[in-house]
Amino acid sequence: MARKLLGKIELIGTLECLSGLHIGASKENIEIGALDSPVMRDPVTDAPYIPGSSLKGKLRALLEKVSLELQPNRNGGTRSNPVMRHECDGWSTGDGQPGAPHCPVCRLFGSTKRSEGSRDAKNYPARLKVRDLHLTDASRAQLAALDTGLHMTEWKFENSIDRITSAANPRNLERVPKGAEFTFAMVYDVEDPDTVKEDLQNLKLAVQILQADSLGGHGSRGYGWVELRFGQTRARKVDWYRTRDEAAQKEVEGLDALNDEQFDELAKWFAPEESARDVQASSSSSSSGGNNSEEAA
Repeated sequence: MARKLLGKIELIGTLECLSGLHIGASKENIEIGALDSPVMRDPVTDAPYIPGSSLKGKLRALLEKVSLELQPNRNGGTRSNPVMRHECDGWSTGDGQPGAPHCPVCRLFGSTKRSEGSRDAKNYPARLKVRDLHLTDASRAQLAALDTGLHMTEWKFENSIDRITSAANPRNLERVPKGAEFTFAMVYDVEDPDTVKEDLQNLKLAVQILQADSLGGHGSRGYGWVELRFGQTRARKVDWYRTRDEAAQKEVEGLDALNDEQFDELAKWFAPEESARDVQASSSSSSSGGNNSEEAA
């Protein structure tokens, strides 16, 4: 099965933190007496950022949870503490799997083959790319002016109490403060017009659920409440990248505002001209046949 590229759909917008956000970094180089759990920082600017993998992974996990027809088949944990998830082993249907090109989750977010298994098992690169999220200029200036003892972040002190001994276990975490805004960009590869609508609907669903869930760590304690606001959706056919032909580019509303009819129109816009003519001819033929039948009657 060959994978063709018909164009790309760019989804750009702003993510706002409605509560403190913690996406943890490695503590290998943290000095004694420093934070117990620091956040991810850009090594060049030292500003906090959100890795694209964190947002993409959360969206995938949520979509997988609501896709009840998909059976867990991979252990993401250990043998003694298994954490089961779904990931198609290859492109073909079998072993209760739809195959990545037909799977609503793996088609959008990708899948990796097992190290062992059938010879037709292979990777399926994701159609969706999620860029790293960086602070907006306004938020960068606002956070730089904070006087918290940390650079552009805040301390969050917590204390867990042992229910048996009443012993205290204090700890401190670093968080991006409420109100911080990050720019995000997602790029969807259009390979098959017939699945564009379903893929974008599934992405929209995952985003809506995320806004009622959490991003990053400690979500059950109020961290990671976020809102994603989409700007204009930019669709570009391959010809635009070749010639910058404006006819090969169009802009529609943000993903969160698109309805089923608009999804259909976007998918049809990407359909190759030959396919569009075939559909039109088939429609005309059916209409003509219906008129002849009426005349004969």
